[in-house]
Amino acid sequence: MSAVPVHPLTFVPELSNGTEDDFLMLPNIALLSFAQLLSKSSFLTRMGINMLIKQTNAQPLVNMTAKEFMFGYDSTLVSLGNKFLPSWIKFNKLGLIDRMYDFEGDRSTTFTGTTNIKLSGLLDTYNGLRYLPQWEFPCNNVTGASDGTKFNSLIGKNQTLLFFRKSLCRSMQLIKVGEEMVNGLPGYRYHFKNNSLDNGEFEETNKCFCTDRCLPAGLLDVKACYYGFPIALSYPHFYQSDERLVDDVDGINPSQEAHETYFVINDESGLPLNLSVKMQINMAFGDISGIANVKRFSNKVLPMLWTDITMASLPPSMIRRFYLYLQVGPVVQALATYLFLIGGISFILLSIACALVIPRLSLVSSNKNCDSDWKKGLPASKKHGATLPLSNTKEMELYYCSLLVSPGEVTEDNEDENCGEKANCLSQEDI
Repeated sequence: MSAVPVHPLTFVPELSNGTEDDFLMLPNIALLSFAQLLSKSSFLTRMGINMLIKQTNAQPLVNMTAKEFMFGYDSTLVSLGNKFLPSWIKFNKLGLIDRMYDFEGDRSTTFTGTTNIKLSGLLDTYNGLRYLPQWEFPCNNVTGASDGTKFNSLIGKNQTLLFFRKSLCRSMQLIKVGEEMVNGLPGYRYHFKNNSLDNGEFEETNKCFCTDRCLPAGLLDVKACYYGFPIALSYPHFYQSDERLVDDVDGINPSQEAHETYFVINDESGLPLNLSVKMQINMAFGDISGIANVKRFSNKVLPMLWTDITMASLPPSMIRRFYLYLQVGPVVQALATYLFLIGGISFILLSIACALVIPRLSLVSSNKNCDSDWKKGLPASKKHGATLPLSNTKEMELYYCSLLVSPGEVTEDNEDENCGEKANCLSQEDI
C-alpha cells in the first residue's frame, strides 16, 4: 500500500507554557548554517559572504517569536539562496520544525500483510527505494522498518524491531526490555539499542554513519538530510552521549527516566499502546572562525530544542475495539471450539448408540406384538408356549405342533407320531 506521509502540526494553547507569539533570543539558524557550509570555501567566496553579513548586520543570536523559530522567519541569506540556488534552497523562510517535517513529494510503500501477516505495517520502500541514499550499507536500510504507526503482527519474544522516521534520517533498532499491561492489553516494552547514536567508537556497524567528519559519541550527523545544514541529533540533554558534551553546556542534566525513548507494543497485532520518542536537535560546528560574527561558535555543539513525540494511550474507542479483538475474542473462540467439539463427539456417540440399540428394541417390540396378536386368536387353553403367529401352511402347523410338545415328550421315534396327533388338536378355525 503506497501513501503520502502527512504529519500536520497544530498548536494546542492549553498544553503550552506560553504562546506562539512569545519573543525569545534564539540561534539564527540561517547564518550559522551558511557559516558552516562556506567555512572551507575559497578566500574570495568567504570575503563576499562576510561583506553580506556585515552589510545586513546578521547576528548569530536574534530576537524572534517561538512560531518563527519553529515554522520559519525571514532571512536575507535564505532569500538569496532561494533566488539564486532554487534547486538547493527551495524555501524562502527557514524554521527548525517545518524543515524536519517537510514531506512534500514523499511516498512510502507499506506491506499490508495479505501474503505474510508478519510483514504487515512494515515499510517496503521509501520514495521508491529500499535504502536511504544518504548512507552506505548497512546504515542505509529502510525495508522492514516501521514508522511507529504499526509494527508487524505476531512479534517474537526476542525479536529486534526497526523504527524509521524521516526526521531521524535513519532506521534505529528497538530491543525488548520487559512486558506490561496497558489499558487491559498486553504489550512488550522496547528501548533503543545501546549506543544507537554512536559513530563507530563503540559499535563497529555504526561506522558508516561517520561520513566526512566523525562527531562525538551520542551525536548523529544528519546534514545530508537537511540541505547540508550542520544538524546533529542526540538524546535529550545529551543522554548516553560523550561526557564532554554535557560539561560544555550549563543546565544539562541527563536522566534515564526523563530522556529515554520507549515503546510499548502489543505483540499479537503490532499496535503501539504507549510510546515516547525523545530526540534533541543540535547544531554541530567545525572551524567557522573565518566567517564574520560567528567565531565564538567554532568547534561547538549548540543544543537548540528537544522533542517528545508521545502517545500516552490509544483513543477509548480503539481500546474497546482491540480489547474485544485481542482479549475477549480469543476466549469466546476457545469456548466455542470446545463446546462444538464436545457437542460433535456427543452426537457421534449418540448416533452409534442409536444404531446399535434401536434395532434390537424394535425386534423385541415386533416379536411382542406378534406374540400378543397370535395369542389373542387362540383359546385360553392353547396359548401356553406359543411365541410366533401361525399361518395356513403345513410347515407352520408342524412348527406349532413342536411348540406344544413338552421337551420330555419329543424323541426321534415318536416325533412324527406326536406331531400328527398334536396337529389334529388345532382346527383350521382355531388357527
